[in-house]
Amino acid sequence: MSTSRKGSRLDGQPLEYAPAPESRSVVRLREAYDPFIDGEFAPAKSGEHLTTANPADEEPLAQVAVCGEADVDRAMAAARRAYDTVWRDLPGAERGKYLFRIARILQERAREIAVLETLDNGKPIKETRDFDVPMAAAHFFYHAGWADKLAYAGMGPDPRPVGVCAQVVPWNFPLLMLAWKIAPALAAGNTAVLKPAETTPLSALLFAEVCQEAELPPGVVNIVTGDGETGRLLVSHPGADKVAFTGSTEVGRGIARTLAGTGKRLTLELGGKGANIVYDDAALDQAVEGVVNGVFFNQGHVCCAGSRLLVQESVAEEFLDRLRARMALLRLGDPLDKNTDIGAVNSAAQLERIRALAETGRAEGAEAWSPPCPLPERGHWFPPTVFTGVTQAHRVAREEIFGPVLSVLTFRTPEEAVAKANNTPYGLSAGVWTEKGSRMLWTAERLRAGVVWSNTFNRFDPASPFGGYKESGYGREGGRHGLEAYLA
Repeated sequence: MSTSRKGSRLDGQPLEYAPAPESRSVVRLREAYDPFIDGEFAPAKSGEHLTTANPADEEPLAQVAVCGEADVDRAMAAARRAYDTVWRDLPGAERGKYLFRIARILQERAREIAVLETLDNGKPIKETRDFDVPMAAAHFFYHAGWADKLAYAGMGPDPRPVGVCAQVVPWNFPLLMLAWKIAPALAAGNTAVLKPAETTPLSALLFAEVCQEAELPPGVVNIVTGDGETGRLLVSHPGADKVAFTGSTEVGRGIARTLAGTGKRLTLELGGKGANIVYDDAALDQAVEGVVNGVFFNQGHVCCAGSRLLVQESVAEEFLDRLRARMALLRLGDPLDKNTDIGAVNSAAQLERIRALAETGRAEGAEAWSPPCPLPERGHWFPPTVFTGVTQAHRVAREEIFGPVLSVLTFRTPEEAVAKANNTPYGLSAGVWTEKGSRMLWTAERLRAGVVWSNTFNRFDPASPFGGYKESGYGREGGRHGLEAYLA
């Protein structure tokens, strides 16, 4: 693997793709950002700031306010005031108009948002451009359609909103996770206070500008920025009627303990260790593409990543040969280059965790392989890696690595495949690759996973619910089921 992908000329000689970088000029960064409260940007009472940086080169991007208790109180008060006086009783058709307007503005500013997300997050521009931003807009379009049809959502003839929602989103899909939470909350008549991750706050703050442009009533959406302490203040705030969190299982456990006995609604979308099951009758080249997409999309920073490959023993050797050949064609490098397949790891802390778990895999006897891959001198980078000789006792097969690391196990029978796939504390996603419909349905029925893909992976739709079991959390986001958490 090199930093430029090779094509092929008619004479059979390799052809290097020239760099195709997206321009940064479409983004106008501020030197400093304030929280968005009650319809305007106002300085945080704490007076503290943190620096958000580009993971690809570690260059600082902007100063962002760290919100303290007084700032969270202000945001919650603004959300409560907007809920009581404006939003709760606004007809659904009128709420839907605002959501439609937000969706259209996201589309109009798509290029700007995609570049900003790539700068702040480190993921390839082709992912932010072709997936993150279009899917975020799609969620607002979809939920705008629900706003005046809630009586048909299956929650009674006259469902009511829950109230003020405290929402915390992670750094792997900053804008998309925001859309997953804010769109259904607003469609159902709730107001929201959202905290983005401390390493990726910029797209949420740009979304605040979108709310202003859409003339959303002040206080309906509020954005508070900061570190983990800001998030703790938000989810434990007595003014919150509903808490929604996407992030690590460890933090999710803490939130569940904090809210236990309070009567507040809680949905958690946590970690995962998804299994991708490849049967011997699968279309192997198609399955290879699915496995690559399942674990290397967004550098593996995906909670539902297919980070465990279970391949039937009779085709394992052939499949791994094809997989390694495909991995050698992946392009790692500048996230703003439109040819890049694998961008930068989001932070130094996450890179250290990936390295530590990969080293543990080697120490426990698994064999690691990566294609030849020169890494940039600056920034946070980790090469795509596949571990073979893995058993279910290895940490790389049990723990969520949240990086471009694939663990390979084999199986002989469908029963063994299901047993190994379910042998995890997580239960978020799985994939099944087979040409036999009966085998696919038999397997999917027995997998304890919230989402099971057939002959594909990482396919999402706003109309389809997403969520997990066990330590992957509870509740659903998206679809009619995702509205339930926001309706009383």
